[in-house]
Amino acid sequence: MGASHGHEGHSHGPTAADLADGGARRRIWPMAVAVVLIGGYFFVELFVGIAIDSLALIADAGHMLTDVVAVSMGLSALLLARHGRVTDARSFGWFRAEVFTAVLNAALLIGVGVFVLYEAIKRLGGEAPEIPGLTMVIVAAVGLLVNLVVMLMLRADAKGSIAVRGAYLEVLADALGSVGVLVAGVVMMTTGWRYADIVVAVAIAVWVVPRAVRLARDALKILNQQAPDHVDVDRVRAELAEVLGVTDVHDLHVWSLTTGMDVATVHVSSDGDGDYARVLADARAVLTAHGLVHATVQVDPVGDRGECCEKLSW
Repeated sequence: MGASHGHEGHSHGPTAADLADGGARRRIWPMAVAVVLIGGYFFVELFVGIAIDSLALIADAGHMLTDVVAVSMGLSALLLARHGRVTDARSFGWFRAEVFTAVLNAALLIGVGVFVLYEAIKRLGGEAPEIPGLTMVIVAAVGLLVNLVVMLMLRADAKGSIAVRGAYLEVLADALGSVGVLVAGVVMMTTGWRYADIVVAVAIAVWVVPRAVRLARDALKILNQQAPDHVDVDRVRAELAEVLGVTDVHDLHVWSLTTGMDVATVHVSSDGDGDYARVLADARAVLTAHGLVHATVQVDPVGDRGECCEKLSW
């Protein structure tokens, strides 16, 4: 068999543009409504927190602000994914915008957490201010209701988009923060213990920061084009090597373009007995079984890793 094989490449399954378009169909309206609800309540909580000098309310308002920014950036990313054109220069459109927003969301969360911890330490060194517990309870109860409504709207899309997941995690953290503020308000009403406000603020920060770090790590793994955790690359390589006619597997690369869009490329050497189409089909079946539906397989004659023999994209 010569260096070049006579069969033409075949396309199978969705193209890159198809996958990007499919991801761009995620629902927009929940994100838009969430921005209005959270943005409106942020001003209420911040104003009351400053008025009564409640660090817990200010911390919760800070999280509300990051919620507004997170959901707004997530909404912008989805709009870019939907309306950004797929061109030769941008073969995947703007779909990766979701990943960048997740990194920024995580940075905002960490920043708010550090600020709250700093303020709490400052207050522990002096006398805690006297804060009206009933006001805290009322404000926190309304905030909890807003968060629960937004969580219900975002929950369905959180698994399929890292941008939406980042926004959902921030709203979840803020809902827990509202619960904490409620508890602090009740404690201050019933016992008069002023430090309950500080304790709750610190608890909110300590709960949020590790989750923000995890979100940043997941997003950075995608930006670094690392193999996704749910794909066992060694197993993929081993199964490709077991395909009848394959003598070597090399240049195997697996990465995620964004949440739910995994990509792979691989070269296999084959004696093939001339049946390169069958080798391509079997290799495709292996990758598809691992969820790698957008991949490029190249079959090279034994001893030739340079010139293309046949390509398969799907």
